[in-house]
Amino acid sequence: MAAGTLAPHPSDSLQEFQYAPQNRPPAGGVPPATDLVLGATAGCLACFLTNPLEVVKTRLQLQGELQAPGTYPRPYRGVLRAAVAVCRADGLWGLQKGLAAGLLYQGLMNGVRFYCYSHAEDAGWTGYPGGTVAAGAVAGAVGAVVGSPAYLSISGAFKSIYQQHGVVGLWRGVTGAVPRVAVGSAVQLATFTSAKDWVSERQWFRKGSWAAVLAGGMVSGVAVAVAMTPFDVISTRLYNQPVDADGTGKLYRGFLDCILQISSREGLLGLYKGIGAVYLRLGPHTVLSLFFWDKLRNIVQHQQPPGL
Repeated sequence: MAAGTLAPHPSDSLQEFQYAPQNRPPAGGVPPATDLVLGATAGCLACFLTNPLEVVKTRLQLQGELQAPGTYPRPYRGVLRAAVAVCRADGLWGLQKGLAAGLLYQGLMNGVRFYCYSHAEDAGWTGYPGGTVAAGAVAGAVGAVVGSPAYLSISGAFKSIYQQHGVVGLWRGVTGAVPRVAVGSAVQLATFTSAKDWVSERQWFRKGSWAAVLAGGMVSGVAVAVAMTPFDVISTRLYNQPVDADGTGKLYRGFLDCILQISSREGLLGLYKGIGAVYLRLGPHTVLSLFFWDKLRNIVQHQQPPGL
């Protein structure tokens, strides 16, 4: 060390490597309240770009509901044909049907989800074995509960349900949404973090680069689609089923009943109906939302005054 050079202050070193004992990437010094805004923004940007695939996915999942394979007409045959059929019936703008409600849902759900996950990071919970999975699941469950009424508005049922069943009715189908988003969030955040670090450790991509972030998002997208499709089908069925005067579903009594009915009448593969559309929607949405979130975090971090 050159004469007159000040030695690093111990607290500086600790601050620089404050998350090293937990063996996890630093949170980037972004407060949870800021992550709420960044998560909501990232979710909305991804939603705008992938909403056409959400429309196609929903049509495929509702096609032939509770009917044995081969016993019903199939106006939607695959993702591309389904997209063409929607355009013919509703025009090109039909692929963006429900966009306003989708933006509201994604903003609420992802804002709350990333807010809760940021709190878990700051508390050091994600440093424990399985901590990232648990934190992602809990954050996703809370986000699903908060965003559930907005999800109903995607199906166009928000106003009528509120008029008939009041505020409580707006959480109809939440029993399907919570496990769906909890599983998806746990898999998404855990695989994204692990895959992003893995490609960086092997020096395939520079740590923190856009390529490393995209690689992590792509791996996460595949994992999310495989794990989440059955829950996505169930959630779609529960939210879109008709209800009687007291708000009780006419087709399914709840989450487990929905699983049993689909499995018995449509076969186990019925739970993976529309998986191609699910991946084509969730894959890009996962990549884009995580990419936007990660990059927005970096921008905020670099704009913070030194020492914060």
